[in-house]
Amino acid sequence: MTGKVTVIAYHRAKPGKEQALREALLQVCAPTRGEKGCLNYDLHVSPNDPGLLVFHENWVSKADLDAHLASPHIDAFRAVAPELLAEPPDITLWAEVKG
Repeated sequence: MTGKVTVIAYHRAKPGKEQALREALLQVCAPTRGEKGCLNYDLHVSPNDPGLLVFHENWVSKADLDAHLASPHIDAFRAVAPELLAEPPDITLWAEVKG
């Protein structure tokens, strides 16, 4: 994959862990936004389901995304994820179609 990479990453909280998951995901936002190649890193919550959160991310390159995925703050989230997540995150990569 070459060029800009868009990531859509869904996270579903265990029942009763909605706020804890939101807080854990918010903790990775500031350090991620300061990473090389991060164009945006935006967290959203479903207005109909407070246990469903999604990141919309854009990265300059796949290499920048890979470095992000190996960062200490993502490792810290991975350490607490099993107690917060009802299922593994659904993470997909996208390439922009230009007309």
